[in-house]
Amino acid sequence: MRIDVLTLFPEMFDGVFSSSILGKARDKGIVSLNTVNFREYSNNKHNTVDDYPYGGGGGMVLKPEPIFAAVEDLPVHRTSRSSDDEPTAAVKPRVILMCPQGETFTQSKAEELSAEQHLVFICGHYEGYDERIRQYLVTDELSVGDYVLTGGELPAMVVIDSVVRLLPGVLGNEMSAVTDSFSTGLLEYPHYTRPVKFRDWEVPEILLSGHHENVKNWRLQQSLYRTLERRPDLLEGRELSKKEQAWLEEWKRQKQE
Repeated sequence: MRIDVLTLFPEMFDGVFSSSILGKARDKGIVSLNTVNFREYSNNKHNTVDDYPYGGGGGMVLKPEPIFAAVEDLPVHRTSRSSDDEPTAAVKPRVILMCPQGETFTQSKAEELSAEQHLVFICGHYEGYDERIRQYLVTDELSVGDYVLTGGELPAMVVIDSVVRLLPGVLGNEMSAVTDSFSTGLLEYPHYTRPVKFRDWEVPEILLSGHHENVKNWRLQQSLYRTLERRPDLLEGRELSKKEQAWLEEWKRQKQE
């Protein structure tokens, strides 16, 4: 996968792209992470990338010319046939605008994007974007929540981290991404490790039993309980099995006692 980030502050990504999981994924060649300062594509002598909005109002608006020029100047990403390593046709990128008005980012969206071969993120500043960027360049608009930040860099980092960790070979244990919170539509079950007893608090006995089916059922129960207690909205519209319904009814009964 190739990921390009258009930003006025490429230095913000230096530590993120070279550390932890993202850094290891790049070192392994699983993902190519690149930043582009779109100020370099300004077409005026002052290198400005923003201007006053038509019709008046406060704030500045990002101009379309530098953004379009930066995206159109990106190297064409191609894949190779495994048999003869001959290049295939160019890959059309998903161009993602980080914006408070966008679709709320979710785990399912991360899974969708992880299947792509080329992602381009546009990180804006100032009051907003020239609308023609949305209309004629962008394929997706994403928001990481109902709040406003000074720019799109931090949201882009969040989305990139979430997407890259899903790529094959990135995580040491391939089951880690499968059992994460939200991957199954539920919050993740509790985890324990050594020691068995810490300050009189013991690991649940069922996890020490070695009975895989019982452990599996316990984990599903705990995921259901935790989701109902902390994020009941995630259960809305979810089809529960009779066994799951019985677990939840028993849990509610015990909570009332």
